[in-house]
Amino acid sequence: MTQQCDIGFIGLGVMGKNLVMNLADHGYTIAAFDLDQDKIEGVLKQDELERGDKAPRIVGCHTLEELLAHSAQPHLIILSVPAGKPVDIVCENLMKAGLKTDAVVVDTGNTLWTDTVERTAKYEGQFTLFSTAVSGGEVGARFGPALMPSGDAEQWQRLAPVWEAIAAKVDAKTGKPLESFVPGQPVTEGEPCAAYIGPAGAGHYVKMVHNGIEYADMQQICEAYQVMRDVAGMSCDEIGDVFAEWNQGPLNSYLIEISADILKQKDPATGKPVVDVIQDTAGQKGTGLWTAISSLEVGSPNPSIAQSVFARALSSMKQERVAASKVLKGPQPEALNEEQKAQLIAQLHDALYCSKLCVYAQGFHLMKLAGEQQGWDLDFASIAKIFRAGCIIRAIFLQSITEAFERNGELANLLVDPFFVEQIEERQTNWRKSIANAIINGIPTPVFSASLAYYDTYRNAVVPANLLQAQRDFFGAHTFERVDQPAGEFYHIEWSQPERQQVRVK
Repeated sequence: MTQQCDIGFIGLGVMGKNLVMNLADHGYTIAAFDLDQDKIEGVLKQDELERGDKAPRIVGCHTLEELLAHSAQPHLIILSVPAGKPVDIVCENLMKAGLKTDAVVVDTGNTLWTDTVERTAKYEGQFTLFSTAVSGGEVGARFGPALMPSGDAEQWQRLAPVWEAIAAKVDAKTGKPLESFVPGQPVTEGEPCAAYIGPAGAGHYVKMVHNGIEYADMQQICEAYQVMRDVAGMSCDEIGDVFAEWNQGPLNSYLIEISADILKQKDPATGKPVVDVIQDTAGQKGTGLWTAISSLEVGSPNPSIAQSVFARALSSMKQERVAASKVLKGPQPEALNEEQKAQLIAQLHDALYCSKLCVYAQGFHLMKLAGEQQGWDLDFASIAKIFRAGCIIRAIFLQSITEAFERNGELANLLVDPFFVEQIEERQTNWRKSIANAIINGIPTPVFSASLAYYDTYRNAVVPANLLQAQRDFFGAHTFERVDQPAGEFYHIEWSQPERQQVRVK
């Protein structure tokens, strides 16, 4: 008799293989398929090594027909294949292999959210396409990722026990991750970093914004590093020590933690710090760009995330920057004494905290406006909980964000939450001094600066857009509203006439 597995799984690359092993650790049996037979053998050997004297948990399948035969009905098939056309190819081939209409196919790739919406509609009536954005990289996939599922709400009820089992876990009260990196000994207690996001596309949209926040978070850490390196003249080891110390407080996060470790790592070939032998040109896979583009389309200002994308683009212009450095001159930082250095570090700490808050405020505001436009009823406390562990932006900071949305689910912007109002009030002087000091010394801090500009614009009841509207009306007769008349009534002035007669536009 053919063994019936709980789940069919297609795609055994780095993420797929680790998700399969994670599922196996939580008691699920898996029928696994990949076009590369070596990858099938690899996952079977890993299962044999890790399960010990227990029964096999994974069945290797060499065709999609074999995978469907080994998967219990109604089929639950999980895909871990590259986003885009490969997803459609697999779906079409599954239908040819005999996939039934009551089957659920789950796309876990890094898919653009609009593609998910279109693909879900495309296969409606043939099978149910469900999507789950996965964050956390190789280690997260193996021992607990952050999961952002979306699609048919009824099918979520079927998938929920699976995703909640394999997701990262946190202590519900503190928000701190509960972790185990031992195969076969998964974390089973705690609050899972997985929750239903909404209809098709919502989960991948949230993951896209997560990645945009990730871009900005990484860039602002790099800005703090450059200030310490080029203004304070600190070594990589010294900066690593600072990051390690910051990781014990409110800046505790995965990215700060790994930055401390990275800066202490030595290159085996030269003995120099590894970062000093890595080319200063950064790549990107597009999700930060997608976030910046979406913010423009939705009308939600995200200058910090956009600037992080621009920073990567500028970094890639290496030859131009080298040439420009020979003709474009800037200030030379003066040597600092120990007291000045300590002051600089304290100011940077607060700048990073305040800028980080603005980045998250922008990201959540974008999700809010996008959700309203798409008709998604997004639960931002739940989304913040997902981010607390298993993903790249996981941080203790997210517990405070979770609590902010639990206090007020209709919060217009994180910046106006009473807790964060107090946090910025305590730190904004250092934030401003840190950015001013960087500017004076010629150190670019695009995300720090964009975050402060966002904060200062948002807190101002009156901004200079009145002059801008006058300019638009002058050259294009675009009209304007008046402060002393009801909203929604528009006016135009014949600027070229001596009388400058005002005309009401109905």
